[in-house]
Amino acid sequence: MANAFFSDLLATISERGRTLLRRGDSAETKQDADGLIELCGALLSGRGEASGTAMAREVLDIYGDLDAAGRRAFFEGLVRDFGPDRERLAKAIEKWRAKPTDEDASSLHFASEPRRQELIRRLNRAPGGTGDLVAMRADLLGMMNGHTDLAALDRDVSHLLSSWFNRGFLVLRRIDWSTPANILEKIIRYEAVHEISDWDDLRRRIDPVDRRCYAFFHPAMVDEPLIFVEVALTETIPGAIAPLLAVDRPYLPIEKARTAVFYSISNTQRGLGGISFGSFLIKQVVEELRRETPKLDTFVTLSPVPGFMQWVKQDKDLPLTDEDREVVKRLGDPKWFENPETTTLLRAVIEPLAAHYFLRARTPKGKLIDSVARFHLGNGARLERINWLGDLSPKGVRESAGVMVNYLYRLDDIEKNHEAYANDGEVVASSAVKKLLKGEGRRLLDMRLS
Repeated sequence: MANAFFSDLLATISERGRTLLRRGDSAETKQDADGLIELCGALLSGRGEASGTAMAREVLDIYGDLDAAGRRAFFEGLVRDFGPDRERLAKAIEKWRAKPTDEDASSLHFASEPRRQELIRRLNRAPGGTGDLVAMRADLLGMMNGHTDLAALDRDVSHLLSSWFNRGFLVLRRIDWSTPANILEKIIRYEAVHEISDWDDLRRRIDPVDRRCYAFFHPAMVDEPLIFVEVALTETIPGAIAPLLAVDRPYLPIEKARTAVFYSISNTQRGLGGISFGSFLIKQVVEELRRETPKLDTFVTLSPVPGFMQWVKQDKDLPLTDEDREVVKRLGDPKWFENPETTTLLRAVIEPLAAHYFLRARTPKGKLIDSVARFHLGNGARLERINWLGDLSPKGVRESAGVMVNYLYRLDDIEKNHEAYANDGEVVASSAVKKLLKGEGRRLLDMRLS
């Protein structure tokens, strides 16, 4: 109710402002990138709240009508014409050098801020402005594609979005069959881990007594889930996804559930890519689950490993012998997992290789390669188990050689694990995973085969 009232109020202010603009301006604003840049300059120079809100809405509407070339020209204009006020910045630097004080440092800080940051703040005042700016950043990310000419603009946009979308603003809501259809439709559309085929498939994931779904929302985008989490309630920790998604699976009576399995976590807004919502998002879901079902005592994920096969194919320094490399070539057969001898040979190579991937492999900048691992370790989880043949869907075989992993969320250890990863880059892992890294898993397999 409060959000709806506030939105209506903004819309009224904006419409009255449009009326003022129409009375004051006889000429139509040019509907191209140059005209849009001029309108942005006028928005920055104005002071009136009503006219400013209307002008911000006008900017966003015109931007929405531009083609790809026009949008790129607009972005280039923001980089070129809306940087810091150089004269003001030079004076602030001189004053700081002459006599450094806290007040002068503050003046230097504000003088160095690009004008486009204030422009983005004013655009955010328009009705629906936050969502439009998120969509605008999605366009920006698509145009960057490794090019650096728009990087300064992206830094400014992402800086502001990081402030507006921190965890303190996010609202957790349960999604069930009574949730409005427009939101349920977006759950189907945005599912990025395990595709939801239709409405019946969605109902099987959110309606049964042993299933849960939660979504995080932002007050400025009340009908747009930002992140949603699908949960299966089970008796034990699962090692494969197929039984959880089976059409004819038996439902588990809620009194028997002891484990909550986060089997799909999807970020829905491309424009918020790289924007951290803060740590401990999953902890918030865990606490909600414990309130609903106090008997739950184990909280784990069943996670994909989307970058694993790409790493195997591209990394020339894999810890493999020549014999191992010959075994890995068997993954080229699309039906390799149907051959028992092949799966036995591959398991002895792939499991230790996966342990190396999670515990040792890093990007040139020193980050973990796997984005899913970075998310869960940053949220305070422990790498609990590597699951061989956990996902034999075409996507799972193609991206991860069928490997899935469990990350364990133990409430007493979440903050400690998070600090170990955030401060020291330490991957907290179970002894079972560490043994795989040491090669003990392969020696045990050799013993069983001999």
